[in-house]
Amino acid sequence: MTTQPYSLLIDMKCWADRALYDAVTHNVGRLSREDVSIMMRILDHMHSVDRIFQHHLQGLPHSFRAPRSEEMAELPALAHSVKETDQWYSTYVSRLTPMELAQQIDFTFTSGKQARMQRSQILLHVCLHGNYHRGNAGALLQLRGITPGRDGVTDYLAEDGAKYYGELNEQ
Repeated sequence: MTTQPYSLLIDMKCWADRALYDAVTHNVGRLSREDVSIMMRILDHMHSVDRIFQHHLQGLPHSFRAPRSEEMAELPALAHSVKETDQWYSTYVSRLTPMELAQQIDFTFTSGKQARMQRSQILLHVCLHGNYHRGNAGALLQLRGITPGRDGVTDYLAEDGAKYYGELNEQ
């Protein structure tokens, strides 16, 4: 198992998260109070899940009782925390060995259900979960006539992923 696809996925996640937060931050005044509430719940849920699995990857307990925060942060604070967490994931995955990617981790979901996943599966889950909910957020923005940030792999590779072209072409 190679670490390259996971680095690509995490880097793309970081890039797409930045684009979404830029779109929301620059257009929050164009959203109704209800739309802002929905958007903040989506963003908070995405980030809470990222943080929960960050703790699982580190083998540390977390304080989440559900896949959302007990108190909703304001948009600037949430954006800052997402940026820090995304940077953690980027650094984390860049240091993993193929053997570590395959390592099984036992943890407990916030529902209390016991689980076991490989590190690689957790990273894939974090990326796919975020992608799904960026789609939810993007749909809300589009309904209000706001262009969401781009979040496709092809967009990422064309805009910000040049370092991966050589690696992908070598395979």
